[in-house]
Amino acid sequence: MNSFFWVQREGNSSRTELLCGKTAGYTIVNGHFTMLVCFTIVLGVHEVVYPLLKTPSFSLYCYFSPIIIFMAALDVDFYILKNMLWQVFLTGLISFVVAFIVIGYVVLRFNEESWDLQSCLLFSMTLGITDPIFSVNSLKTIGISKMYTDIIRGESMIICGFTSILFGLFRNNLLHISILRDLHVITGLCLGIFGSIICGYSCARIIQFILTDLFSNTLTSVILCISMVYLTFYVVESLGMSGMIALVTVGLNLDSLSFKPRIELTITKFLIMFSTVYQHLIYTFFGIVIGCGQNKYLGFHSMVFMFILFTTVNFVRLLTIVLVSPLLMRVNYDYNWRWGIVIAWSGIKGVFSLLLAPEIHNLADQKIESPQMFLLYVQVISLMTMGINSYMMTHSARTLGLCAISLPRQMAMQNAIKHIQEIIQNTITLFKTEKILTNVNWTLVEEKTKIEYTIPFSHVSRGSETEESPTEEVLIEEARLHVAIIQMSSFEKQCNDGTLSVEAARILIGATKSYCPIQGKFMSIYDVSTYVRARSWLMKFKNMLTFLEYHKDKALLILYGNNKFLLFVYHIVFSEEFEYAGHVITLIYIYPMIVHLWPMARELNVSALMSINYYFVFLYIFQSALKIIILKRKYFREYWNTLDFFIMLLGIIDIFCIYFVKLRQDNFVLIQVTVILGYFRILRFIPLIKIIIPLLINIVDVQIKKRLHLMYSITKGYVKSQEDTKFLIKQISSRESIYQKLYEILETNKRDAIKELGLIEHEGRDVVIALKTRQAIRNVIAKALKNLTFLWSRGIIDKHEGIEMNKVLLRKIKALNDFPMAIPPPTPEKYLHNIVWLENKDVLIEFFKERAKLAYFDYGDVICKEGEMPQGIYLIISGMAILHSSPPTFGIDSSLRSDREFKTMFTEYCTSGDIIGELSCLLKREIEYTAICETILQACFISLEDLYEGFDVFWPSLEYKIWLKLALSIAYQYFESSLIDENLEFQKCAASNLAYVETLSSYNEMVIDNVTMKFVIIVYGSVIDTKTEVQYLAPCILPKTCEQIQGTSDLSKLLVIQASKPAKNTNDSKVMGSVNTVFEQPTENIIGREKRSW
Repeated sequence: MNSFFWVQREGNSSRTELLCGKTAGYTIVNGHFTMLVCFTIVLGVHEVVYPLLKTPSFSLYCYFSPIIIFMAALDVDFYILKNMLWQVFLTGLISFVVAFIVIGYVVLRFNEESWDLQSCLLFSMTLGITDPIFSVNSLKTIGISKMYTDIIRGESMIICGFTSILFGLFRNNLLHISILRDLHVITGLCLGIFGSIICGYSCARIIQFILTDLFSNTLTSVILCISMVYLTFYVVESLGMSGMIALVTVGLNLDSLSFKPRIELTITKFLIMFSTVYQHLIYTFFGIVIGCGQNKYLGFHSMVFMFILFTTVNFVRLLTIVLVSPLLMRVNYDYNWRWGIVIAWSGIKGVFSLLLAPEIHNLADQKIESPQMFLLYVQVISLMTMGINSYMMTHSARTLGLCAISLPRQMAMQNAIKHIQEIIQNTITLFKTEKILTNVNWTLVEEKTKIEYTIPFSHVSRGSETEESPTEEVLIEEARLHVAIIQMSSFEKQCNDGTLSVEAARILIGATKSYCPIQGKFMSIYDVSTYVRARSWLMKFKNMLTFLEYHKDKALLILYGNNKFLLFVYHIVFSEEFEYAGHVITLIYIYPMIVHLWPMARELNVSALMSINYYFVFLYIFQSALKIIILKRKYFREYWNTLDFFIMLLGIIDIFCIYFVKLRQDNFVLIQVTVILGYFRILRFIPLIKIIIPLLINIVDVQIKKRLHLMYSITKGYVKSQEDTKFLIKQISSRESIYQKLYEILETNKRDAIKELGLIEHEGRDVVIALKTRQAIRNVIAKALKNLTFLWSRGIIDKHEGIEMNKVLLRKIKALNDFPMAIPPPTPEKYLHNIVWLENKDVLIEFFKERAKLAYFDYGDVICKEGEMPQGIYLIISGMAILHSSPPTFGIDSSLRSDREFKTMFTEYCTSGDIIGELSCLLKREIEYTAICETILQACFISLEDLYEGFDVFWPSLEYKIWLKLALSIAYQYFESSLIDENLEFQKCAASNLAYVETLSSYNEMVIDNVTMKFVIIVYGSVIDTKTEVQYLAPCILPKTCEQIQGTSDLSKLLVIQASKPAKNTNDSKVMGSVNTVFEQPTENIIGREKRSW
């Protein structure tokens, strides 16, 4: 006896329901179903599976698909996809069309079951979907370029979007095979695509705002993210659009910068967990559904048809790749037939095809007796492609050598492994010196910490046993890619630290990824400006608005003497009430103008319109007459007055024409001219623009300031990334020629960026001052947060107090969002407070304020020349100067540096707040550079005589503090990576003696106490180790082995950084030993600088 899959009884009647909530036209055998139920109960999943069996198929689609498609879109790099958006879109469209036609034809031709045309086409669309997750999983495990995986994923998401829209149209009865050409279908498609994209973009901004909130915790962020995914999908679907496309848009618009630091990894893990569980549940559930069906429909032909479908699916994929290969070749110069073969195997079918398979029967015109066959075919093809195609993809990639790591990358990895091994060995060596660890089995430690790493997929040259030696071009290209990766990491770190805005970081990362595919291209700051699109149109628009702005040209009141009438007219014309009264009258005229333009209303109100026209023309005449009486010839110097006069003349001519028409009603030409002049009355509303122009100017000013703010942040972040990259270029390539080329490129790009910073600051000083002030506040609060975390971790403050204090600091950071966009620059006198060695002391400031002078320079003026004696110091107030010089000598004779080649001329830029000439004035020696104005420059000048008078009055503290400031600047300039954990602020060093300057003359000696001295840095001159007689030239960090040094220059300056508290020799040895490793040959490691301290 047969029974239905599930039955609902209503009285004595029963209504059969289909698979996933629809009416099923097939039955199952009782025994099989009982056995299935027993099996599921034993496994403990019956309580989960049975409710799913009663769930409508579209509900299953809504339950499972949002998380899966969102996770797939989130893993795609939008910046890579954006560069080839049209190519990927065309690839997806071609793939969809080819699958729709070929698979549909094969199903109609070779399937013996009675499927109607609509069922065949729906089946072809379902089977044409490429799974966005399974299609690239195997490629990601073998190290294939992310660009190719993103192409495959982008194509699959486009196919999913098309299919979901078409199924939605079928589901809403808007689409049928017989009405494919109806207009409402095209409207539905456009609404489904563009409306979904707009909704998705809006939801992405909302999600980003929620996830970047400073007060949200990890659990709240995860819950809100997943909830917003489902909410977005349901809201968009309820509006009649595609939730699939909306979630794809959301995922593409979210990146690592859209989350708070360290939350992205947690959310990604949750999404992977949910999607993996969903995928296994979907396959299990549909396997159970297929098992509930009758076996009589499964025969030899079904098996053959499965293989035909599998062959057809792969043929469709191959045909698609052949058709789109010209497009992919234009996207990437590295694409060839090998990549085509690998991508051709990527047509893996997955859960999206299974979720839509039940809809084939539900939306078909003719119901068939075996709807489970739709599910069977789709699930079998999905499993076959997941097994066979995944294996063939990885096998083809390895066989064709696409997984092989290039020789430069192998060298970089070997250098990294070697560097890690050296660190481990040095650590073990240092630990052996500690007394507490003397009884450790160091042989076992060395054995367990030994790294044996084999580089996977290493490339060996074909036809020979030895590896090919990479050419310099190949090494440069590989180094360029490493530089791009380092720069993107720097941008992201700056953003997480709060020193770079999210928008600026996103632009920089996007620009880097955009220029990365261009072979041999190192991104410069000008490329970033091109990527952002220059702000010149805003300036042009503002200039146009300023030109059109109405300016009242007032006449002198004394010209009218005691003429009461002229005085009365003068007060009327130049009063605000008179101006606004004219605008109000013009606004009132809108209604008569509408009646005049409406033929039926005009015929009914001819006399009233004529009277109103006379009245308004009289008012225009009266207004112009009053202004002409007062301004006389000056009246026509203002363009708006000329326009008012022209409108008045047109009104007078209009009145005369109407009068002549009454006299000559048979003159057709006169009537036509009168009608045309009537339409010219619209010109009377043009003066209303005068009211809007000031508002538009303010809006444009705000936008220009925002653009300047953004460009300054971008340029500042770019400069910092260049500095970070210079610290690591030794790890990128060990070949000296590559190192030199990279350094020159990075230094040139950094110099150009610093020049752009100066130009931006000259253009918008108030904006830059506001940005720097905001950044200073942010840095101070960030430092406080760091200290709070330290106190919290050490138990000095408890958890509750830490949370409350953390909230207070986070509120202050959040309040910076309302920080003013511009701050007026201080007066020249206030700039003396910015000189750090004056320490903001009134007595010092007043002393130099009386002696300082303002100096003005025009573009191209020379401030000082190389080889001249210094006249004094220049504190730049506004403008920018460029410095040209040979490499700094640091007080060392050229004979001592004969091993170094000084062929490169150094170029640097000085902007507001920088000081020129400090070092030369201290030494009373020739200037080592030439300073030329790049813009109009204003500076505060303190003469050499006044400076030394200050030294005498405030001896010896003032001269010492200038040396301390210069020493700290040089130390941070060259050894920032070593001093990154030191808090060497000038005020703190001067007050607490955390760092101090020691002076050594020739043949004078100094003993180094390694217990109290953490670092000893030579900032000027040279010394010699009295024990080993090794000479050290400035700038360099003295190694731990130095116990006593002797000066070898006329004047040597050493910066001594003290330990915060006495430490064990072993710990100091560890620190100094690591420093010695880095600066073993200091003269060969020091190449560039950030900002020279003169």
